[in-house]
Amino acid sequence: SLLKQNMNYYNQTFKNKDFSKKHLDPGEYENCTFLACIFTQLDLGNFVFVECKFEQCNLSMVALPKTTLNDVYFIDCKLVGIDFSICNQFILSMSFKNCQLKLASFFKMKLKAMSFDHCDLQEADFVEADLSKSLFIESDLNGAVFENTNLEKADFRTATNYSIDPEINRIKKARFSVPDVIGLLDKLDIRID
Repeated sequence: SLLKQNMNYYNQTFKNKDFSKKHLDPGEYENCTFLACIFTQLDLGNFVFVECKFEQCNLSMVALPKTTLNDVYFIDCKLVGIDFSICNQFILSMSFKNCQLKLASFFKMKLKAMSFDHCDLQEADFVEADLSKSLFIESDLNGAVFENTNLEKADFRTATNYSIDPEINRIKKARFSVPDVIGLLDKLDIRID
């Protein structure tokens, strides 16, 4: 048949490839590494990534409908404007280090014990997400939206620029540090000298 078979790739490394020009084969990628590759605006719908690592890749504005991201590491990647909430939520586990996640959406996602390490999360959408026990290490949360979000036992001690309303978010046993903890008082419109 002329229909392209879904491909299976195992233990492969893809380096310096521009998939925005030459498309990535639809299919299953297990234990693969993508190094310095470009995926901008690609539709990766229904792709399966298991135990994969993306390093120094540009995945900005990539579409991920029903995409499986199971045990996927993003390191030094550009992931601007990605809607992760349309991924396959059933087996989802990923972590981010030194990533640009501006305007990313994690709407209603179950992200327990998620790790954001040195990430730019400006204007990210965490509305109704479960981020209990998550780590926000040295991450910038300027303009990030928290609403009906579960932040119980989350660690914000080294995070900056967050604004979290304790009345509409669950923050029991979450950890904060001075001076950034004043981001919990933003809504009160008070001055702290």
